[in-house]
Amino acid sequence: MDPELFYLLSTVLGILVVASIIGAICAARVTSEGARTTVANLNARIKSWWVMALVFSLTILLGAVFTTVLFAALSFLAMREFITLNRTERADHAVLFWAFFVILPLHYFLVGIHWYGLFAIFIPVYAFVFIPFRRVLTGETKNFLASTAKIQWALLVCVHAVSHMPMILSLPLKGYEGQNAKLLFFFVLTVQMSDVLQYAWGKTCGRRKVAPHVSPSKTWEGTLGGIGTTVLISTCLYWATPFSPWQAALMALLICVAGFFGGLVMSAIKRDLGAKDWGSSIAGHGGFMDRIDSLCLAAPLFFHLCGFCFGTGLNPRPPDWVLHWLGR
Repeated sequence: MDPELFYLLSTVLGILVVASIIGAICAARVTSEGARTTVANLNARIKSWWVMALVFSLTILLGAVFTTVLFAALSFLAMREFITLNRTERADHAVLFWAFFVILPLHYFLVGIHWYGLFAIFIPVYAFVFIPFRRVLTGETKNFLASTAKIQWALLVCVHAVSHMPMILSLPLKGYEGQNAKLLFFFVLTVQMSDVLQYAWGKTCGRRKVAPHVSPSKTWEGTLGGIGTTVLISTCLYWATPFSPWQAALMALLICVAGFFGGLVMSAIKRDLGAKDWGSSIAGHGGFMDRIDSLCLAAPLFFHLCGFCFGTGLNPRPPDWVLHWLGR
């Protein structure tokens, strides 16, 4: 194992141990009913974090194939939640079959073979065009625009955006060959740590609401405190990345801000659909989409910024074996 990756894993383990101890102390000391509810929610979140951190760390250690499969499964579960909350028509079922069982697996196949050129346009171009084509063949015009837009959004957010995370593993970076697992770990840790610290700061000293009608729990104090603390911690982890300290700080700031707005955008969609959470699969967190909403819009931004500023050039051509199979 790369020693630096081991240090990152140890950092996460240490954070979870400290959080568990704090949660146990709080549970033993609180007396009011409201405080008990808050602490119970906090401890439920911490227990879920143990499971999520273990699964993510294990797949990272097992390699790129397992990591890609993990994110493919995550995309499937998140898209199921997204579609479930949206009202669909009978005519949508044929289109959804293609979205779940053809487009999603094909897209992650492109991630697995590192074909960046087709990966970048497969969903935003080809799937975007295919969805209304397939829908119109059903002959049903009721809610045609709304139905196709919902499925396109589901693929764009839950599949295309999320898949940029395993794609980080194949990003060619100068002087950083074979170390991309640490970069993926840095990205996920930064965004998720920002979420947790914004929650902690908001609960302890949050007063002024950022967008009370969109996400009532988000406050300016929680947002600024959480992002500021996360940037400080992530800057200290620059040694695990191809960044200098100031570059790590800037990258952390950019992805924390993108993560904040990603969460806000997904909250706006939930409110529009009349739901508080995307699901109830993860204790204390809601659904899978509730856990990755901050990652969705931050992942493409981080991937392309790294490729543009530190990459050696993304190759749009297919792998050699594909060219050989095509006779080229």
